[in-house]
Amino acid sequence: MWEQNYLPVADSLGFSALLAAVPIFVLLILIGVLRKPAWVAALSGLGAAIVVAIGVYGMPVGLVVSSTTMGAAFGLFPIGWIVFWAVVLYRITVETGNFEIIKDSIGGVTADRRLQAMLIAFALGAFIEGAAGFGTPVAVAAAMLTGLGFSPFFAAGICLLANTAPVAFGSIGVPVTTLASVTGLPVEELSAWVGRLCAPISVFIPAYLVLVMGGWKGLKGVLPAAVVCGLCFSSMQFLISNNVGPELVDIVAAMTAIVGMVVLLKLWHPKDNFVLAGETQAVMEVQSHGFGRTIYAWSPYIFLVIFVLIWGSGIISGALNSVTVAIEWPGLHNVVQRMQPVVESATPYAAVYNLNWLSAGGSACALATVAAAIVFRVSPVRYFKLLYAVLQQLGFSLFTIASVLGLSYLMNYSGMTVTLGLAFAITGGLFPFFSAMLGWLAVFLTGSDTSANALFGNLQVVTANSLGLSPVLMASANSAGGVMGKMISLQSLAVAVAATGMSRSEEGRLFRFTFKHSVFLGSILGVLTMIYAYLL
Repeated sequence: MWEQNYLPVADSLGFSALLAAVPIFVLLILIGVLRKPAWVAALSGLGAAIVVAIGVYGMPVGLVVSSTTMGAAFGLFPIGWIVFWAVVLYRITVETGNFEIIKDSIGGVTADRRLQAMLIAFALGAFIEGAAGFGTPVAVAAAMLTGLGFSPFFAAGICLLANTAPVAFGSIGVPVTTLASVTGLPVEELSAWVGRLCAPISVFIPAYLVLVMGGWKGLKGVLPAAVVCGLCFSSMQFLISNNVGPELVDIVAAMTAIVGMVVLLKLWHPKDNFVLAGETQAVMEVQSHGFGRTIYAWSPYIFLVIFVLIWGSGIISGALNSVTVAIEWPGLHNVVQRMQPVVESATPYAAVYNLNWLSAGGSACALATVAAAIVFRVSPVRYFKLLYAVLQQLGFSLFTIASVLGLSYLMNYSGMTVTLGLAFAITGGLFPFFSAMLGWLAVFLTGSDTSANALFGNLQVVTANSLGLSPVLMASANSAGGVMGKMISLQSLAVAVAATGMSRSEEGRLFRFTFKHSVFLGSILGVLTMIYAYLL
């Protein structure tokens, strides 16, 4: 049994945290300053983490290898599995000519790029996040916006920004239920507080998207739509999270936002003419294809929604999970010992890899591609050629995701991430602010709000109790703050780049674009947590 040591350098938190942050510095410098591709940054960060884990933390080489490979496996499945099938679904609609009809149907509602971004990147993306999560909304929405004529860079950037509001309740509320299981706190209270933290931010996200796209002038022209979209989503996010629970928050809020937008656009349209920088079609030629033909074209995404909802339903989900293979990862499961203050007493660190090959969201998406291929009469030979083409397209992105998750798991099992968390925890009266930023850091490292809650949820509770703060609020701040780190995680960047067909050299530019927004929105969440902690 190998015990984690969170202060490996001269028993000093400062020096230990400085060295624990080396892999993060390597990532940030390579992708943000030197503008290297994400796979280079991820692999270099992983190399730095291996050196620190062995040389500083004294982690045995066998544990280093085991934790890294487990993370890489999780990166490929279920995350890479979802991305792959989401892109396949999009490519089927494109290659059969049906995406042109989808474009026309959206253009029939509105040809305005700002409104399309709110409908697809924010509202539809939030619906898919609530149903599937794990990268699916960015993959699907970014591909759709690119097909509509958005520049790949703007499509990717807008979808990354939009995929903030719904993340804390993604995948049928899994982040919140995970937080409850880790901390032992009531899931209803956690759901309520995550909603109270996220809803005030969600109301401004649609307007913020348009502000990024076209500045104050661009926002002014669609302000009524931004207000309706934001209020519809945030009000239902607050009400459902506080009165029902975490499972249906995103789905109900997103559907309310879509309905609100459609009703508004029956009564009102923007009067100004907005052209988005880099778009391939400043004015979109819209044709009417009839209701039946339009539904036929949309059928792959209708299949996706149906299958994802079926996959998430209680009875079906249980049946699908019954064939999940729980693998106790060789050489890692219960071999590492977690120590105080992360846990109340020394506890073996489980390492169970759940091969949920049937219940995973990606499997629902895979079935949707099969149904779409049948409906569109795509021959088996053509279908498998398409799968191979998408696999070639996503090769480097899948490698990036595997490398980053390997880095994340290594930092978790070596104790590096906890060292960084403890550094945040010494901020005393400012801890409510840094509590949210701790969640932000964890999602940046892991790419998942669920993983961030599993990693730091208990640390938040321990620190809150020692400082006389509300443990429910601090644990909730971990989840709510984490959503703002989603847009800069390398997994999310890799998904967005792959889905839009961008060059891998653009990943650094995309990171720099999202980073400032991530820090700004994360800081607002931190200030809101301070207000709740001390004023309300």
